[in-house]
Amino acid sequence: MSKRLDDDISAVCAAFNLSIVDGVVTDARIAFGGMAAIPKRASACEAALIGSAWYPGVIERACDALGEDFTPLSDFRASKEYRLLTAQNLLRKFFLEQQSPEIETRVTAYA
Repeated sequence: MSKRLDDDISAVCAAFNLSIVDGVVTDARIAFGGMAAIPKRASACEAALIGSAWYPGVIERACDALGEDFTPLSDFRASKEYRLLTAQNLLRKFFLEQQSPEIETRVTAYA
C-alpha cells in the first residue's frame, strides 16, 4: 500500500504463503514490510492460523495476533494505527481472494 506521492515507497507490504488441506491451515508463512525496522515474519499470526479451519473467525483471530507481532511506528508515510489496520485488511483481502471449493490448495500472494 502506497500513497505514491513523490516516492513510490510503500507504507505496508505483505507476503502470504499458506497450505490448506481439507479446509485446515497446515502451514503458514506471513511477512510484512513497513511494520518494523526491517521486513519481518508475523509468527503470532502464523500460529493463530496453523491447525485452524480456514474460515472468517480464524482470520479475525490472526488479525488480532498482528498486534502481538508488530508495534508499528508513525512516520511521514503512515501512522502506526494506519499501518496495523492496513496489515489486518491485507490479510482479510487475501482470505477473501482465496476462497475456493478445492479440498487441497496451496495459496500464495504478494500485496
